[in-house]
Amino acid sequence: MIQREYPMNNGFSTGEEDSRGNSDQICCLVDDSDRCRRPAGNASYSKRIQKTVVQRRLKLNIDPQARHTYICDYHKTMIQCARTKQRRPKDSEDDSHEAEMDSPEVDWVQLQVNTLKRYKKHYKVPTKPGFNKNQLAEAIQKHFKSLPVNEKEIVTYFIYMVKTNGNKLDQKNGMNSDSV
Repeated sequence: MIQREYPMNNGFSTGEEDSRGNSDQICCLVDDSDRCRRPAGNASYSKRIQKTVVQRRLKLNIDPQARHTYICDYHKTMIQCARTKQRRPKDSEDDSHEAEMDSPEVDWVQLQVNTLKRYKKHYKVPTKPGFNKNQLAEAIQKHFKSLPVNEKEIVTYFIYMVKTNGNKLDQKNGMNSDSV
């Protein structure tokens, strides 16, 4: 039986120990042929994360002798950053895709199906009937990326609204911040 060195109070911890679980566990990953020695966090090396690692060609593997699948915060952050990064197309040398690179990636699959359906209905996105959530999210993402954005106009309007202490809802209702 493992003795704990931190105090317990009627079976409840006092909060002095690490809340992420067993503190003697280390990360289960092998990073470029070197076993990671960082403490394991609460993130698990799931099939989805393995797929991301393979797609992004990260040099990470699970240690076959590890008895758990928990990874450290360092690798968790590394995988999250790799997931959100967009790669620049190799055939393009000009700066035409720079705006795409700067835009944040939206994970549409994380939204509820009803939200995706409302977006589809509002923007009249054409889809085949019977799309599952992933197909619907993919169609919406394609539509969202195709929307034209005039950054200069939007930033100018935003600054104007901040300075006049107004918002878009006031204008839709026929009210103006000056008349209040």
